[in-house]
Amino acid sequence: MPTTILIAEDETAIADAVLYALRSEGMEARHCLLGREALAVVRGGGIDVVVLDVGLPDLNGFEVCRQIRAFSEVPVIFLTARNEEVDRVLGLELGADDYVAKPFSPRELVARVRARLRRSAAPDDFVERGDFGIDRAGHRIRWRGKPLELTRYEYAVLDALLQRPGAIFSRAQLMDRGWDSHAESADRTIDTHVKTLRAKLRAAGADPERIRTHRGLGYSLEP
Repeated sequence: MPTTILIAEDETAIADAVLYALRSEGMEARHCLLGREALAVVRGGGIDVVVLDVGLPDLNGFEVCRQIRAFSEVPVIFLTARNEEVDRVLGLELGADDYVAKPFSPRELVARVRARLRRSAAPDDFVERGDFGIDRAGHRIRWRGKPLELTRYEYAVLDALLQRPGAIFSRAQLMDRGWDSHAESADRTIDTHVKTLRAKLRAAGADPERIRTHRGLGYSLEP
């Protein structure tokens, strides 16, 4: 079954260019003009990636993304003329997976969509790392059988650390594992997720200091 991409964009010329580029690469593509319409389509299922404009006429694209994240983990790529750092950071913190600024190359956008699809194709397996169990198909991690209620980015950070216990991961390396584009505030973003991750480990009964800070280098997980 071909992948289906939803384009939420109110400028028909831009939407047509994106639709043509995606369909030329063998993907199914749908288009809607309004944020509420996009929400209804995503709720209906069958969408593999959402390309979302921020400046929609009814709902702000940030609000659409926030509502999508309340019920779906479908990848979201913002496509927008707003390219200030504060907008990029806000979009990523709301749960977007990538941020493409206008003007843009349709071919580059297709490449980013394909990259997002590859990241979403997690292997259907369950692996154990000491006291931790990792369900990569379901993006869930358990500690001694207890499920940890992690956000998508907390999961990405802990999963990366668990893959190589004892190894030091820089903040940029951790961003590469869970994000499709880097915000200039990468250090602050990773540090915030590590802080909340430690709190959740503590609440579950695990030692939060298993995640060690290496000043000027990054983070590691004690074996």
